[in-house]
Amino acid sequence: MGDSSGSVSIDVERIFFGGKEHRVRTRHGPLSVSVYGDEDKPALVTYPDVALNHMSCFQGLFFCPEAASLLLHNFCVYHITPQGHELGAASISSDVPVPSVDDLADQVADVLDFFSLGAVMCLGVTAGAYVLTLFATKYRERVLGLMLVSPLCKAPSWSEWLYNKVLLNLLYYYGTRGLVKESLLQRYFSMEVRGNGQDPESEIVQACRSLLDERQGANVWRFLHAINRRQDLTESLMKLQCRTLIFVGENSQFHADAVHMTTKLDRRYCALVEVQACGSLVTEEQPHAMLIPMEYFLMGYGLYRPPQQETSPRSTLNPFCISPELLSPESMGVKLKPIKTRISLNV
Repeated sequence: MGDSSGSVSIDVERIFFGGKEHRVRTRHGPLSVSVYGDEDKPALVTYPDVALNHMSCFQGLFFCPEAASLLLHNFCVYHITPQGHELGAASISSDVPVPSVDDLADQVADVLDFFSLGAVMCLGVTAGAYVLTLFATKYRERVLGLMLVSPLCKAPSWSEWLYNKVLLNLLYYYGTRGLVKESLLQRYFSMEVRGNGQDPESEIVQACRSLLDERQGANVWRFLHAINRRQDLTESLMKLQCRTLIFVGENSQFHADAVHMTTKLDRRYCALVEVQACGSLVTEEQPHAMLIPMEYFLMGYGLYRPPQQETSPRSTLNPFCISPELLSPESMGVKLKPIKTRISLNV
């Protein structure tokens, strides 16, 4: 029995690192897409936040044995990496046109065409959540559902726009070092894991810090520049009919955007999960908090986690650490409604 959990972890690691890398030509330049799983299964498309790729944005989630059994059992996963964010990427020439957010959304459609995919499930984080939401508003028939983590949906406020402009200038001259790196880590993580004078920085933050050292500043500049010129999606959200599950850390810089988005989506098809003591990057900081909400969300599509003999010791697949509202079929089944869920850290 005790070895079953370990064997699942080994399989997850093999699958996660053993994906097929594809170079996809789109109308706005080439993209790297990593494919994991059986391509005959329904498609799950992911898109990371600024300066991240699927390894630094979704590894924590997919390394949870229960999440792997839920997602990889039901889907073939297509990880889209923003241009120049793949490992070992060279700096993109300044002669290459800088894409707009509409261009980024159109690239997602080109990826689906490349793999001959119809309607897909989408999973995006912050800037990536914005791109996939914009894609859903432009290509509504190609989206089955949205799972969004600390999403953006409004145009940047003056303070965010100015803050990003400063970051863009620093990126242009100095790359992802110094103040830029610290600003990005604050964007992703809560103070609980970033550490302070008394508590050390957590391993996930240290790993992210190392990955940012490898990122080309010019390439991050292009993605952040596009996101800083994004338009407000509020009016378009009201026309979306696909089910939407939104996660947001209570300490996320984008908490207000996530709540605003929930109020504008059709309440019959939307649910909000707020994760306590967590920043924006829930997929890395508290991935276990996503498991039960995702499981009930996917039940609405007839998708289930295969039975397991044993769950991991720290798994939150435990009905006592989730709000009872979430466990009702009405909340996450046929009719979704906005809810606020607190995840206990003492599990």
